[in-house]
Order: sequence, then structure tokens, then C-alpha cells
Amino acid sequence: MIRISKVFVVLSLMVAGFTLKSAERPMHEIHSMLMFNFIKYVEWPEQAKAGDFVIAVVGDEDVSTTLNNFYAKRPVKGQNVKIVSVNNSAALSNAHVIYLADDMSKDFDAVHKKFSGKPTLIITDKTGLGKKGSCINFQEVGGKLKFEINQASIENNNLKISSQLASMGILL
Repeated sequence: MIRISKVFVVLSLMVAGFTLKSAERPMHEIHSMLMFNFIKYVEWPEQAKAGDFVIAVVGDEDVSTTLNNFYAKRPVKGQNVKIVSVNNSAALSNAHVIYLADDMSKDFDAVHKKFSGKPTLIITDKTGLGKKGSCINFQEVGGKLKFEINQASIENNNLKISSQLASMGILL
């Protein structure tokens, strides 16, 4: 019952959006929590279900640390979680999820090209990257944190999102 309550609270916050000015938690914690919850609503192809579930964070040590502290010991999709933190997107070779921090958005085109067609959920935090091909992009709308979902990019990467997640995001 407690788990259902937590999921309901998270989903409610995702639907309503987080008020950026009044958020009690730092933004890196909110991004980390939302990313981990996005994963629950995405299905990876069979070939991606072996080995560790790799979450790569590019350019945001706070997000990486938060993910490690809260989620590294939890299995995801039946796999052990491995959090990888890099400051250079060229160092990425394989990941189920890539979070590209706002400061690293200049690397988006290279990341998008390198992982296009691969079963990788690319999550970004910069206006315009959702339309450029990011799978999920955090977006401020009316002082609230929302997220864009680029269904074409998700399908191109052989991923499937649940209708529940699609209904909560801004579809592109």
C-alpha cells in the first residue's frame, strides 16, 4: 500500500508539474527521481536485458551522486543498476539511459547521432532538444517543470513507452 501511495504521489507531481520556485528539493534530486520513474514506464528490447542496466550522466555530478545514493542498489527491469558519470560525451559507449545536463547540451548532436537507432533513452534538460530528437526533455512551462516526449525518437531507438507516461508528458 505504501508503494502504491509513493507511485501515486510521484505521478501526481509529474502530471501537475513541479513549481520551480517553491520546490523543496534541489533540482538535481527532482531530475534524478523523475528519470528513475521514467524508466519504469519504458520497455527495452530483449537484447538490452542482459548485463547491468547502465544509466550514464553527462556533465552533472549532483545528478550522478543522487542516482548513486538513492537508486544504485535497486534492481531495474531485473538488472543491476550501474551509474556512470562522465564529463565528455565521447567517453560514452553503451547505456540504457543517458542524461545530458543543460551545460552539456552542446554535445547533443554527437550523442544523438551516436545512439540513434540503439536502445537508449536520451533525456535532456535544454529548451529545443525535445524537437531536435531527445527522447525526453525537461522543460519549464509557466514556472513549472514539465517534460516533452518525442515519440518518433523513442520508436527510432526501439523503445516503447507506456500510455500512462505518454499521457503525462508534452507530446512532440
